[in-house]
Amino acid sequence: MPAATALTPATPTASAASAAPAKRLPAAERVYAHVKQAVLERRYEGGTLLTEGELAEAVGVSRTPVREALLRLEVEGLLRLYPKKGALVLPVSAQEIADVVETRLLVETHSVRKAVPAPAALIGRLEELLDRQRAQAAVGDLAEAAVTDRCFHAEIVRSGGNEILSRLYDQLRDRQLRMGVAVMHSHPDRIAKTLAEHEEILDALRRGDADAAVAVVTRHVGWFQNLARGEVR
Repeated sequence: MPAATALTPATPTASAASAAPAKRLPAAERVYAHVKQAVLERRYEGGTLLTEGELAEAVGVSRTPVREALLRLEVEGLLRLYPKKGALVLPVSAQEIADVVETRLLVETHSVRKAVPAPAALIGRLEELLDRQRAQAAVGDLAEAAVTDRCFHAEIVRSGGNEILSRLYDQLRDRQLRMGVAVMHSHPDRIAKTLAEHEEILDALRRGDADAAVAVVTRHVGWFQNLARGEVR
């Protein structure tokens, strides 16, 4: 079994606690949400060994719903279960990066070309998301910047009106978010480049230049191929 790092329980923010609904989610759903969010935001990094007892204590539930949540996360490819030992958070592998990049290029180059001529509503939404990502980057909120980054691209895909393609793209969501946060931590200079390339995509859509938009998306998404040379933890 791979070497494991120490488990550091994730602590909910005050805003998240105050926003909690009066009716609590089922125990297994609470564990699932707790672990998944921590993995995507790299509070539980690749190589972290999660035990049922520690998670039960962190979320305030029994071990039975913990097992249910961990099984669900294993099916999603975020964890690997080891009987009587716990669940290992899987690192982002080179193959996973390569597969995600290949799929993104196929979907996003098609979608950005189809988005031309871009309707005013799409341009306005992308401008809003770019402004939000700039603000998040300015205060160092990398996890939220990664979410907004993903939303920027998803908005272009959805604009094509192909529900099947949109659902396919949505299946990449968790992997994209995890890779995005990892990149921002390991390549802190990348966020400025990302913002600049998002502006380039937006400018190409404003001009109605499909070829330029495709070229920027290809360069922007293709950069992640660099990460496939080794594992990103």
